[in-house]
Amino acid sequence: MRYANFYIYRIGGIMDMQHDAAEVEASESDQGSKGVLDSGLSRRSVLMGGLAAVSIPLTHSFSLKREEEIKKVGRTIKFGYVSPETGPLAAFGAADAFVIGNLKTLLGKGVIIDGVRHPIEVIVKDSQSTDATAASVADDLIKSDKIDIMLVSSTPDTTNPVADACETNRVPCISTVAPWQSWFFGRGAMPKTVYKYTYHFFWGLEDIEAVYSDIWAAVPTNKSIGGLWPNDSDGQAFAAEATGFPAFIKTLNGYSVTPSGLYPDLTTDFTSQISLFKSNNCQILTGVPIPPDFTTFYQQAAQQGYQPKVATIAKAMLFPSAAQALGSLAENVSTEYWWGPTHPFKSSLTHESCASLAAKYESVTKQQWTQPIGFVHALFEVAIATLKKSGTVGNASAFVKALSTLELDTIVGPLNWAKGPVPNVTKTPLVGGQWRSSSSAKSGYDLLIVTNTGHTNIPLESTPQVITAS
Repeated sequence: MRYANFYIYRIGGIMDMQHDAAEVEASESDQGSKGVLDSGLSRRSVLMGGLAAVSIPLTHSFSLKREEEIKKVGRTIKFGYVSPETGPLAAFGAADAFVIGNLKTLLGKGVIIDGVRHPIEVIVKDSQSTDATAASVADDLIKSDKIDIMLVSSTPDTTNPVADACETNRVPCISTVAPWQSWFFGRGAMPKTVYKYTYHFFWGLEDIEAVYSDIWAAVPTNKSIGGLWPNDSDGQAFAAEATGFPAFIKTLNGYSVTPSGLYPDLTTDFTSQISLFKSNNCQILTGVPIPPDFTTFYQQAAQQGYQPKVATIAKAMLFPSAAQALGSLAENVSTEYWWGPTHPFKSSLTHESCASLAAKYESVTKQQWTQPIGFVHALFEVAIATLKKSGTVGNASAFVKALSTLELDTIVGPLNWAKGPVPNVTKTPLVGGQWRSSSSAKSGYDLLIVTNTGHTNIPLESTPQVITAS
């Protein structure tokens, strides 16, 4: 097994969780608010640097007397971080370097626990979009790098094997960006299963079902749905007759679903699925394909004369790059919307708003904001808050005990592991978005919020529109 490329941030010093937003903003202004991409390293050079380590210079200073008086230094706390930086799921990891670079000032001061400052080291590895590599790099982080805490993001292909490795080796793991059913049941859990070392935050199928049904109800159709389900953890969860979308669609008045059958990821010819949806006059299309597969499917569908009135696509249509790849075909394609600049939340670490963080990402990277930014940032919020709550370092049992009852307001919304819906899981809000052409957007398309049922604190920007002939 070939190991993924990785990079290391070696970070030392004190972190104070009590400074206010004004001090953060003033300091960021002094430092030019530069992220890792401003350090003279391109994203590609950081990710493709083989086994080389990258040291990030730290220049930020804190003014609080209490911090300066803490001189005792404890051992370094090691975070492992795994996500798909390359491969077909690379869009999920596109913001990683920025997010960690944006946090380097705060992480650079370390964390104060029981009057001792502990340097923090973050070791980042690439799952290469495969579960085998995710498991391999997780094993390396645990056994060779001897991390204290694992952070992992982006689809069950990455989160699940990493979480399993951590559960086996008794290493605390915090994961996100995978529907909770795909993470929980996808790992073989039963409803009363309690994992001891692995915890997760994200929305679930029930949330995406509510969002999608709102969008479908707003556009006149014949209520015939085509389900595009890949043969992976997400596709299996969504396609499950008893617990997935087919069961949900049966509860909707007058709706029916035509399943595609579980096709392999990276399929190059979708003629059979397209013919099936055409023959059943599926005016609604839904599914959970990986990004390159939906581009292939939707372009072939247009060539073969299949155009639904509504296309609500999980996973593949989350990113500006996906809309850009489709060009005019992206107009009015809808998807789930987990995080963006209009969300009304703030970071517990930096006190940045969602709008501020998204704007900073665009300024630093010269790329359009993307949904994973907030959730990768929130992983570090949760890890730091749990360390502070546990009051100790290197004690996995104390850490997970603190995490199991953690309540924290984060940049992705309030988290509370004591509430469920199942053990080890807490949920985040979900609304619905639709891609619209925009001359001001770097990709040519903006994702606008078109439904917010249950989360009216997240403002609407438009209403669902029908897909018209391109």
